[in-house]
Amino acid sequence: EVQLVESGGGLVQAGGSLRLSCAASGFTFDDYTIGWFRQAPGKEREGVSCISKSDGTTYYAESVKDRFTISSDNAKNTVYLQMNNLKSEDTAVYYCAGGDPWDYYRDYEDHLRAHQYDYWGQGIQVTVSS
Repeated sequence: EVQLVESGGGLVQAGGSLRLSCAASGFTFDDYTIGWFRQAPGKEREGVSCISKSDGTTYYAESVKDRFTISSDNAKNTVYLQMNNLKSEDTAVYYCAGGDPWDYYRDYEDHLRAHQYDYWGQGIQVTVSS
C-alpha cells in the first residue's frame, strides 16, 4: 500500500521560509513522479511543483518559481519542498501526491495536473502571516 506522509508545515511570517517533507513508501515500482499541490479555502487545488524520482527533472508553477525548490533524497524516499520568501497568498493546505513516471512526451505543465496522480497524502497546513 502506497503511503505519503507530509511534515514540516506551520505558521511563518511573510518573507520567511519553511521546508516541507513528503515521505513515500509502498511503491511497487522504482520510478514515479512526486508532486506538491496546495488548496486554499474557497479555491481549487493548485499544482505547485513536481519531480521525477529517476532523474530529478522538475517543474514549477509560475507563482512559486524562484521561491520554491523541490528536491529528493532517494535513499530516504523523501521529497522536499523548500519554500522561501513566503507570501500570504502561499497560505494553504499542502499535499504531496504520487503518480506514474515522468512522461517526457507530455508538456511539463501536465505533470502539475491533479488527475495525473493516484496517491495522496493527508495534507499539511502552511500559514503565512502578513
